[in-house]
Amino acid sequence: MKSKIVTAEQAIGLIHDGDTLVCSGFGVVGVPDELLLALQQRFESSQSPRALTLIFGGGPGDGKEQGINRIAIDGLIQRAIGGHWGLVPKLGAMAMENRIEAWNLPLGVISHLYRDIAAGLPGNVSRVGLGTFVDPRLQGGKVNARTTEDLVSVIELAGQELLFYRLPKPQVAFIRASIADPDGNLSIEREALAQDTLAIATAVKNAGGIVIAQVEYLCDRASLPARQVKVPGILVDCVVPARPEYHMQTYGTSYHPALSCQMRVPLDALAPMPFDERKIIARRAAFELMPNAVVNLGIGMPEGVADIANEERLLSYMTLTAEPGVVGGVPGSGLNFGSSTNATAQLDMNQQFDFYDGGGLDLAVLGLAECDARGNINVSRFGPKLAGAGGFINITQNSRTVVFIGTFSAGGLKLAVEQGQLTILQEGRHRKFVETIEQVTFSGEYAARLGKRVLYVTERCVFALTPEGLELIEIAPGIDLERDILSQMAFRPIIRNPVLMDARIFRPEPMGLKDSLLAISLLERISWQPERNRLFLNFQGLRLVSPKDAQDVRDAVERQCQAIGHRVDVVVNYDGFEILEPAMDAYAQVVADLVERHYGQVTRYTTSAFLRDKLGAAIRERGLAPHIYETRAEAEAAL
Repeated sequence: MKSKIVTAEQAIGLIHDGDTLVCSGFGVVGVPDELLLALQQRFESSQSPRALTLIFGGGPGDGKEQGINRIAIDGLIQRAIGGHWGLVPKLGAMAMENRIEAWNLPLGVISHLYRDIAAGLPGNVSRVGLGTFVDPRLQGGKVNARTTEDLVSVIELAGQELLFYRLPKPQVAFIRASIADPDGNLSIEREALAQDTLAIATAVKNAGGIVIAQVEYLCDRASLPARQVKVPGILVDCVVPARPEYHMQTYGTSYHPALSCQMRVPLDALAPMPFDERKIIARRAAFELMPNAVVNLGIGMPEGVADIANEERLLSYMTLTAEPGVVGGVPGSGLNFGSSTNATAQLDMNQQFDFYDGGGLDLAVLGLAECDARGNINVSRFGPKLAGAGGFINITQNSRTVVFIGTFSAGGLKLAVEQGQLTILQEGRHRKFVETIEQVTFSGEYAARLGKRVLYVTERCVFALTPEGLELIEIAPGIDLERDILSQMAFRPIIRNPVLMDARIFRPEPMGLKDSLLAISLLERISWQPERNRLFLNFQGLRLVSPKDAQDVRDAVERQCQAIGHRVDVVVNYDGFEILEPAMDAYAQVVADLVERHYGQVTRYTTSAFLRDKLGAAIRERGLAPHIYETRAEAEAAL
């Protein structure tokens, strides 16, 4: 068989004028720079190929010269369809100056379109984007006046209003991998992300196009273990060995095994954030973290929430994720954004968006750039700057709770925190709470109709979304309502009974957030039904790690029982309950004590046979009825 290993110049020579090029890469992670550089050099030397259509999802670039910025050249690019544009400013300038046709579509939609094209479907159907600038009743994702073709339309399916998205037929793919054999089989074990490598390759190959893979190493034919092959050679036409400087793991890291899930590093070595406005805002956002929650953190200021979660020792109680497919660990920031240290899993990006779009996120924390009285948010376009929506629309429309965070004003803001009091020394030049936002990236009206919980967190106050608009619910200590808040807004929010923000936020020492969050969560898990003299304990998804966690359960349940004042019958839901060995003995003793002092009859249930056996044995050892039922109906019938 003929080897598929070629030079970058040979591979780029297969691209023709007018081709549609799909380029992988998520922001600063996993960018096929060797291929992009070769394309740039070929065009500069020969003015060919011309008039390409460029499709990308995560905006592969460094915000300066690398990545797609290399090919942002007049004549080379004629049309561009992208998700995140913030790190490809040279291409963004071409779009904003009307030099190319340009569309900005949700990142998750583009990711799913790769898979749909691979399956031979005409496009992607989604509710993502309704009410935002990608809705064709607003802008249809079109960036400028030169762009006239409709890529988005409104349809009705099964009684639901949805959006139908499509992309032009792709002819060329640029993808990345770690190792390739001469047959084109690819493995990605040193990559920080799986991205949509397989979906892109399949889409372009099934469309009759050419798949070009940039790799770090070459191996002998048939030497890659089958389960290690991410993209099979039947989907790959050319393999290009890259020079190390053009195959960095991220633009901030040449290579680190912790980013590719090949080792774990101690997280206590991570330096704490400086005590400034960013930390204050991240701390308040961290109050929305919940035990056992699945969380997404956006780029920029939301990255600080991961640092706070680590400082407050909360990471073991929840799962942080990022849209390119990382699950668990500590999401990276800056030139490592999109990667994760100590991740527990890496999915393909389209699979991650399946999870997000289907409602898998409990909480999303994202940036706040512009906001109006109805709670609409713009983070995608500001005057001559095109940031793009990225995964923002998918995430905010589908997460159960959304927290937007940012400083109250921008451009020169200075503040001081002394003895727990916040003082504004110099106001920012640019207001964020404005009469009219430039572009609707998040629709407050759409979210309010769905009853979504939405907060807007700044260093000096917190707003909540209501059906009537934005309501001021918290004010920082030391802040004057009229001078520091209302006079700096273009509209007057709803004001009912705002309270002070938690004082711990404005002190430099750790907040002790772990204990308070667990206690709050436990109290919310207890439901008293006086007409039936029944206490329902919803421990679904609760995770007990240490004896202290077991004590927290005792304190919360005992508080409720003491308020009731007599013995009660109890039903306990243990579905998804997790208890680690260090907490087992302490928790079993807690159960025994509560039964002796407060409970009448008690029944328990879980669908987990393993937990029924494990927890039942621990209870049996203390002379209690060990039976744990499989369903709630069985447990209640036994009372």
